[in-house]
Amino acid sequence: MRALCWNGINDLGVETVGDPRIVNPHDVILQVRMSTTCGSDLHFIDGYIPTMRKGDVIGHEFMGTVVEKGPAVKKVQVGDRVVVPSFIGCGSCWYCQHDLWSLCDNTNPKGELQEPLFGYQTAGIYGYTHAFGGYAGAHAQFVRVPHADNDCFRVPEGVTDEQALFLSDAMPTGYMGADFCDIQPGQTVAVWGCGGVGLMAQKAAFLLGAERVIGIDRFPERLKLAREKVGAETISYEEVDSVLDVLKELTGGRGPDACIDAVGMEAHGTGVGAAYDRAKQAMRLQTDRGQALRQAILACRKGGILSVVGVYGFMDAFPLGAIMNKGLTVRAAQQHGQKYLPRLLEHVVKGELDPSFLATHRFSLEDAPKGYELFKKKQDGCVRAVFLPN
Repeated sequence: MRALCWNGINDLGVETVGDPRIVNPHDVILQVRMSTTCGSDLHFIDGYIPTMRKGDVIGHEFMGTVVEKGPAVKKVQVGDRVVVPSFIGCGSCWYCQHDLWSLCDNTNPKGELQEPLFGYQTAGIYGYTHAFGGYAGAHAQFVRVPHADNDCFRVPEGVTDEQALFLSDAMPTGYMGADFCDIQPGQTVAVWGCGGVGLMAQKAAFLLGAERVIGIDRFPERLKLAREKVGAETISYEEVDSVLDVLKELTGGRGPDACIDAVGMEAHGTGVGAAYDRAKQAMRLQTDRGQALRQAILACRKGGILSVVGVYGFMDAFPLGAIMNKGLTVRAAQQHGQKYLPRLLEHVVKGELDPSFLATHRFSLEDAPKGYELFKKKQDGCVRAVFLPN
């Protein structure tokens, strides 16, 4: 089959690789109908998350049709159109039983690569380094899905492929970010980032009861999507002297009730802090540029909630004192997609949610490297590049 492979830092290529096969009786094989880029892919493409190997198939946000199933699979049938969360959950460990799916104890066969860094291993994820399991990704014609009865969700009639596609990762990540904020009626939520996850976090904040949502970014086309597709107020950080001062002004001096970082380790910014981050990251003295996270910490009102769904590795210049002295509650995680997918599908069926506007560009699988180049450089208004493998 044909697949998009990582061949080195900033080197992607479409190659012929072996077809996936049933390894465990709980597996299914999907014919991929659609897959899409994700900002977190850029972290290992740019070399900030190690343990990739030449020839690894990448891609973790996808949906498709079941074409083969193992003998122990009961809930999923050949021919079903399904969407799959990016993190793999066994369904039986303590973490899966408590809806902490991205922390599954049983789906990362290479957890020893993580334990020196995190203390414990996380769940496996498709196409996202060997530290996260070394699973083949979904920018391919076919993909193996382990634990199919837990991890495959049938797409209802009337829900399009593109609507379902973004329920794999972008929407549940954004929804979880908003859910972490414990939003109460009348509250204001600020979201750093107007990419796919940030826009979905903004939409989710409204769905969960926020009165006002403020999106922060620098690209006019993304800020326009936040205003027109989500209904958020927006701030371009390149057009103001201080994001913190603007947020104070918009909230009567108190600050947002909750702040969501939907950017992660490759945040852009202005000023001395941004220059410091870039210099240390370029010299590989830290993996992260923490401008967005630091702004969110400082902007959040006293006693408020900080929700972090952008991906991070290791960062210094972290204002822990601001968190402690302001009494902030901090919640962070990779997405627990299996927890949120049923309610997200219900929102789509009811017409309350349509994430398909994230698909700004479409490519054949053969042209996937071009799609990633456009996505990485944020050219031509690209929010997400969608790949059609078959």
